[in-house]
Amino acid sequence: MYLTTAHGILFQDDCLNVLPNIASNSIDCVFADPPFNIGKDYKNGYNDVREKKEYLKWCEKWIKECCRVLKKGGSFFLYATPELNIEFGKMLSKKLQFRHWIAISMKGTFKRGNRLYPAHYGLLYYTKGEPNVFNNLRTPIPLCRHCGGEIPDYGGHRNKMNPDGVNLTDIWTDTSPNRHAKFKVRGGVNELKLLIPERAILISTNPGQIVLDPFGGGGSTFQAAEKNHRNWIGIELYDCNHIKKRLSENFPNSVGKPTFDFNNIIHFDK
Repeated sequence: MYLTTAHGILFQDDCLNVLPNIASNSIDCVFADPPFNIGKDYKNGYNDVREKKEYLKWCEKWIKECCRVLKKGGSFFLYATPELNIEFGKMLSKKLQFRHWIAISMKGTFKRGNRLYPAHYGLLYYTKGEPNVFNNLRTPIPLCRHCGGEIPDYGGHRNKMNPDGVNLTDIWTDTSPNRHAKFKVRGGVNELKLLIPERAILISTNPGQIVLDPFGGGGSTFQAAEKNHRNWIGIELYDCNHIKKRLSENFPNSVGKPTFDFNNIIHFDK
């Protein structure tokens, strides 16, 4: 165990060492943003290049474990490239029920060879049967960044729109990565924007329920869970110091002061 907060517990370890110690059918939501095996420099010594067959075999192991610990009616969100999500979807479909492929806008990339311009990542959304929780989220009506006016006109029916905004769809265009240094946790690396795991958590859980992230990275999932009063279990092999810094800055009265007992969920006596 590396860190505790009012709502969470963080382990500095390989997820395949921790996951087998989590009780079956105990987690309400899994959010996973694994390494993509594309040679990315994570600035922490991790080797992001494996033989494809070996990489997919490793992924199948942790995906299977995450499915096992998920409660009936629980939700599994998996963030990856479209190419990987084709493979991950096959694995998830063996255990869970498909709900959505959420297209998440990817800005700032470039065209390569004789391919279309890559413009999105995929967020797979699966559930263990029918979902226990589905909260319908709304987003603000898009505004022009130059004039401040509303961009869509909604066919002349603007006066009938819900004042809380429009229903969230399966295309998210407001999720570009944090590019300014002051908003990043890991210097030089584009971490996952807080909005992405936060939306997944808000869609699929209620306060007091449990979120698991087996690849903590910069800690976006844990910040979202702590902020919205969800209990969380985190695993991260390399960047726990960055996560600790992030949580300490955002929740100074929470770090080191656990209020939730995970003893009935996590057992290290195997």
